[in-house]
Amino acid sequence: MQIYFIRHAQSNNNDLYDRTGKSDGRDEDPELSTIGKIQAKFLSEYLANNFNENLRNINNDPHNRFGYFFDTCLASPMVRAVDTGWQCSTLMGQKLKLSVDLHEGGGIFLENGNKGLIGLPGKPKSYFLTRYPGIIMDENISEEGWWNQPFEPQEVRKARAKRVWDMIFKEHDDSSRIVLFSHFGFFNYFLSALIDYDWSEQVKFKMNNVGISRIDVNADRTLKEIVYINKVDFLPSDLIT
Repeated sequence: MQIYFIRHAQSNNNDLYDRTGKSDGRDEDPELSTIGKIQAKFLSEYLANNFNENLRNINNDPHNRFGYFFDTCLASPMVRAVDTGWQCSTLMGQKLKLSVDLHEGGGIFLENGNKGLIGLPGKPKSYFLTRYPGIIMDENISEEGWWNQPFEPQEVRKARAKRVWDMIFKEHDDSSRIVLFSHFGFFNYFLSALIDYDWSEQVKFKMNNVGISRIDVNADRTLKEIVYINKVDFLPSDLIT
């Protein structure tokens, strides 16, 4: 099977940090920035213009010279990932499904003075159904949101990454082509879980906004090929963030 991991387009929080080097004033669940909206447009048009259903029957295409085909599109329920995935899946004529386990490390949170990092609910079910008509919901998203927990520690993130891989292998087979719209931080846990690497902050697998990574694996997990990481050559240089 082929798994494509795509980082969301630039968010307002990303833009804030790029401009100031700080996270003061960050939003717990930011929208796409002005640049991010342009990046999402480039990404979605690139994938849609190269969408090729004939790839169902082609296994040997290590650099996607024949294009892209996805039979499953999943997104983190964080707004920046949903917006990116929604624009892409809509242009490709695909359904997008939310998957809570694809969220960024830490969950939904803000810093609250002496109280430290405070967990917050996340967007409610009605928000997604209204803003993204036809989106497929994760059963773990309710009108009370989908997080409602304390800040997520690192060890829990590692376990969650393994859980995502278990879900992929349980629900898909060798013919599957899956795209995940998710986050830079979680990508490091996701890839580390596959290769049994005990990830730490000292080593990072770089992912720019809207960067595409591809991993080929077989259903019994005996073959794991990291085909490429962080493909952004469809973007103009001034839009690489």
